[in-house]
Amino acid sequence: MASAWTLKRGSGGRASAASGRGSDRTVVGLAAMLFVVSAAVIIVWCGSMAAMGGMPMPGGWTMSMAWMRMPGQSWAFAATMFLAMWVVMMAAMMLPSLAPMLLRFRRAVEGRGTRGLRSLTALVGAGYFLVWSLAGLAAYPIGVGLAAAAMRVPALSQAFPVVAGVVVLIAGALQFTAWKARHLACCRMGPGDGFPSPANAGGAFRHGMWLGLHCVTCCGGLMVILLVVGVMNLWAMAVVASAITFERFAPDGERAAHAVGIVTCLAGLLMIGLAIAG
Repeated sequence: MASAWTLKRGSGGRASAASGRGSDRTVVGLAAMLFVVSAAVIIVWCGSMAAMGGMPMPGGWTMSMAWMRMPGQSWAFAATMFLAMWVVMMAAMMLPSLAPMLLRFRRAVEGRGTRGLRSLTALVGAGYFLVWSLAGLAAYPIGVGLAAAAMRVPALSQAFPVVAGVVVLIAGALQFTAWKARHLACCRMGPGDGFPSPANAGGAFRHGMWLGLHCVTCCGGLMVILLVVGVMNLWAMAVVASAITFERFAPDGERAAHAVGIVTCLAGLLMIGLAIAG
C-alpha cells in the first residue's frame, strides 16, 4: 500500500511539474508572439513617420512629428494616436523584461493551489501596462508644450542640443543613486516576493500596477533619454530597451545599472561637446 501510494504521489508530482512547464511555455510563447507583433507594428509606424520627415529647428536638430498634429487632426485624436503608439512601443520594449516577472508570479501563485492562473497572469500584465499607459498620457502634454515653446522661442530651440546632452548626463548620474538601486531590486525580485495574498483578480491587477510603478520609476531616466533623443527613433528604442533588459538579467543588477550609467554619462558629455562645437 505504501509503495502504491508513493508511486501515485510521484506520478502526480511529475504530472504537476509537466503541467507547470507547459504553462511556462505558454506564457513565454504568448509574450514572444506579442513582442514580434508589437515590434513589427512599431517598425512600420516609425518608417511612416520617418517618411514624413520632421521639422528642422534652429540649433541644427529636427522636431519629431510625434509632438505635432497632422493637418485636420484634433488634439484629442493626436493624443490618442500618440498613446496607441506609446503602448505598442512599451510592449516591444518591456515584454522581454516582463515575461520573467509573469513566470515568477505564476509559479508563486500556483504553489498555493490557486485556480484561473491564465486570467490572473493576464491581469498582472494589464495592470503593468496600465501604469505605462498613464506615463505616456503624462508625457504627451509635456512634450507638446516643450515643442510649442521651442517653435515660439528661437533661443530655446538653439539651446536644445545642449539641454538634451545635459538631460542625458543627468539620466546617467541617476543610475548610481540608491533610489535607482531600490526600484531596480523590486523589478528583480525572487520567486514569491511581494506577490498578492490572497491571489485573486484584484490582487493580481494591483500587483501588476505595483510592478509597473516600480518599472516606470526604475526606467524613468532612460525613458526620458528616449523622449529627448527621439521618441520615434528606432535606434534609440533598441538601445534603451537593451539597457533595461541588461539591468534586469545581469547577475549583479546594481553593477549593470552602473555600467549603463557610465555609458550614458559619456554619451551626454559627447552630446554637449558636439553641440557646443557645432
